[in-house]
Amino acid sequence: MEEEVVLLDAWASMFGMRVRIALAEKGVSYEYKEEYLIKGKSPFLLQVNPIHKQVPVLIHKGRPICESAIIVQYIDEVWNDKNPIMPSDPYEKAQARFWVDFIDKKIYETWRKMWLSEGEEHETWKKELISIFKQLEEILGDKAFYGGDTFGFLDIGLIPFYSWFYAFETYGNFKMEAECPKLIAWAKRCMQRDTVSKTLPDQKKVYDHVLAMRKALEK
Repeated sequence: MEEEVVLLDAWASMFGMRVRIALAEKGVSYEYKEEYLIKGKSPFLLQVNPIHKQVPVLIHKGRPICESAIIVQYIDEVWNDKNPIMPSDPYEKAQARFWVDFIDKKIYETWRKMWLSEGEEHETWKKELISIFKQLEEILGDKAFYGGDTFGFLDIGLIPFYSWFYAFETYGNFKMEAECPKLIAWAKRCMQRDTVSKTLPDQKKVYDHVLAMRKALEK
């Protein structure tokens, strides 16, 4: 089964990192295909994800699965013999899904608006981005992970953004550790897991990627 797994992804995609972490948690071997999005979207990507035309796309037994949160849940159901990702309690499962949906709808779009704006508008989006992370810090509380003692779905949903924190801070002129110290402590705990530390790229490498993206947009 594992030989039939292909991941179409982009190395700096926080959404793709989710899938890579989930596959690593399950010990699933797969073929990785890099999508160079700055140069444009490949015909293969358009073929396997014709609706959203985005990475990541997991291809299992020749069938594509799209959208990172959906892919992570699929991985948990298919490879269910080790390291459960989703909470077993229905309420906790619903809450985890709610907050991952919150992350998907809020963080990237707010960051993008801050990144591409100036002046008062830039300050407004910076405050909104910090507010989002403060909300996520609040629901973490004093727990080790969002799943309590267990690294799970919501942790996987959020931790990839840690690799983008330096870019957020540099463009926003703020420090995440000063704004959300408990969230940074949580991120460092997550980074102690090989599945996370071996997946997340260096924060400054991501920042360089953001600079390249900006130059590409300005052409």
